[in-house]
Amino acid sequence: MWEEKEFEEYLIKVGRVIKVVKGGRRFRFNALVAVGNKKGKVGIGMGKAKEVPEAIRKAVERAKRDMITVPLTEKATIPYQVIVRNGSGKVLLKPAPEGHGIIAGKAVRAVVEACGIKDVITKSLGSNNPHNLAHATIEALRVLRSPEEIFRNRYGEKHE
Repeated sequence: MWEEKEFEEYLIKVGRVIKVVKGGRRFRFNALVAVGNKKGKVGIGMGKAKEVPEAIRKAVERAKRDMITVPLTEKATIPYQVIVRNGSGKVLLKPAPEGHGIIAGKAVRAVVEACGIKDVITKSLGSNNPHNLAHATIEALRVLRSPEEIFRNRYGEKHE
């Protein structure tokens, strides 16, 4: 009866674009969506169409195609603090103690929740445009490395 979804979808923003033509107005819509499996895989996508559901469907397809894997700690937070700038959006992600929750705005919260992070503190330092913030958040999660990976890069395989 109920099918288990592989990915959770979070609608971040729906934009309406109006083009004025000789016969009146033409409406088009764009949708920004975050998609994740709540186990460390997340992606964002944008879709454009003449109808909102079609724009959302296209955005979800794009997000699933462009997914990244994020290293999470056992307590479902990020391993260390990171600040990333993408366009004019600048975002700070900080690990939080267990039980603290997600302190974030709408765009960053959607991406972080889709990823499966339970405790994190975020701050938007640049633009408050949802598109820029979502892309900056994805970029911040992309640059994160697990402690094991950092150790391997620093000391090589022979020191383990």
